[in-house]
Amino acid sequence: MAMVFSKVLTADDIDNGLSIPGCSLGQLPDQEGLTMSMQVHDRNGQAWIFSCTIKRNDSVGHFLSVGWNKFVRERGLRVDDKVTIQEEAMKKQGSGTWIKVEVKRKIRLFGEDIWADV
Repeated sequence: MAMVFSKVLTADDIDNGLSIPGCSLGQLPDQEGLTMSMQVHDRNGQAWIFSCTIKRNDSVGHFLSVGWNKFVRERGLRVDDKVTIQEEAMKKQGSGTWIKVEVKRKIRLFGEDIWADV
């Protein structure tokens, strides 16, 4: 499994969509406004379709804006949760990859911080 991107969520990520820097994803097309769909799977194997738009910001360059409002709502995500997007080889087909999204929440337990699945 190869990690593509990991981020602690901000209020902007929750309210307006997840922003993924282009450098995390390799070369993005230069076409600002280009929209595509990304299918991801959560830890339960449930498929989610995220609508993604390529945007540009002078300070970070190209980035992918991921519309994932339904995922945020249904999973009860909140600020300071950590999202990780990974690419994993398909086990059954023998070739190809799929994209896995994982969300964890920091919990303080007996004076220690642990990250639990959300």
